[in-house]
Amino acid sequence: MRRPVIAGNWKMFKTRGEAVTFIEELKPRVANVTHCEVVVAPPFTALADAAQAAKGSGIGIAAQDVHWDAEGAHTGDVSPKMLLDAGCSHVIIGHSERRHDHGETDEEVNRKLKAALAAGLTPIVCVGETLEERESNQTQQVLQRQFQGGFAGLTPSEFSRIIMAYEPVWAIGTGRTATPEQAQESHAYLRELARAQFGEERAQAVRILYGGSVKPENIKGLMAQQDLDGALVGGASLKVGSFAGIIDYPAA
Repeated sequence: MRRPVIAGNWKMFKTRGEAVTFIEELKPRVANVTHCEVVVAPPFTALADAAQAAKGSGIGIAAQDVHWDAEGAHTGDVSPKMLLDAGCSHVIIGHSERRHDHGETDEEVNRKLKAALAAGLTPIVCVGETLEERESNQTQQVLQRQFQGGFAGLTPSEFSRIIMAYEPVWAIGTGRTATPEQAQESHAYLRELARAQFGEERAQAVRILYGGSVKPENIKGLMAQQDLDGALVGGASLKVGSFAGIIDYPAA
């Protein structure tokens, strides 16, 4: 049985104080949550404070990016060791905004993924197509390229430690959400790619989150799909009420 994950990606929002206030307000809302894991991804500056505030609550802390080197002359970058030191348990890798704003390639995603695994972090690896790619019927071609490039060289054991997130780029921050059926189709295809590369057991075990304008109003329909194992939430994760509403999807 795959345990769902509800993860909030705060992107470039929240100061240290705002992050701590959010965590303190969220903790009582999730104190009795057992049906899913809860993760939040603050900006780098707030990671240590958020991790300290979340101690003992079961709320996991994710970074939004990582460099593949342990240390070095990489101005502005952060290493896996630094993330662990700040209290992170997870790290988001390959988000479409990194791919498009910073030109991040599948090869770089692969290097970051391997470094995160080696450090003991749980990577949340993002894949997804643009609107142009979807409208030209290239969705599966794009997902196959990102999957094969991003997960190249992994052993089945290493693959079992990752979380995938399908985020159609056209649905991120646009208010447009993939229908539950569209999301299911892509999630099922990703599971089929996992089956071909890593075997049936790993394919059935890997958790695949959906991201793209997830809200309390649409989470229940998404979570009803067979191959959806949670959500990577953007804007709706910035307010405790809406994020808690998504976490409470069984009661929606």
